[in-house]
Amino acid sequence: MTTQAPEAGTITMYSTSWCGYCRRLKTQLDKEGIAYNEVNIEEDETSASFVESVNDGNQTVPTVVFPDGTAATNPSLNEVVQRLQA
Repeated sequence: MTTQAPEAGTITMYSTSWCGYCRRLKTQLDKEGIAYNEVNIEEDETSASFVESVNDGNQTVPTVVFPDGTAATNPSLNEVVQRLQA
């Protein structure tokens, strides 16, 4: 697992299998046609550590990484769209 920024126009979403907020965001992204790479932090210790590093030590999901390398915790669909267009 790498924590590199995703390709332009896509995001990387760190999630867990039980996260309702993650499922909701994935459904919204699918509906809008926004490509994403999902990484389950329960299955990848490196990604879990990365999520902790951008969330003050917490494994808060969804954590989304944008092409510019910045991250957002539990962003709205609107925020994702705006940041991808920037």
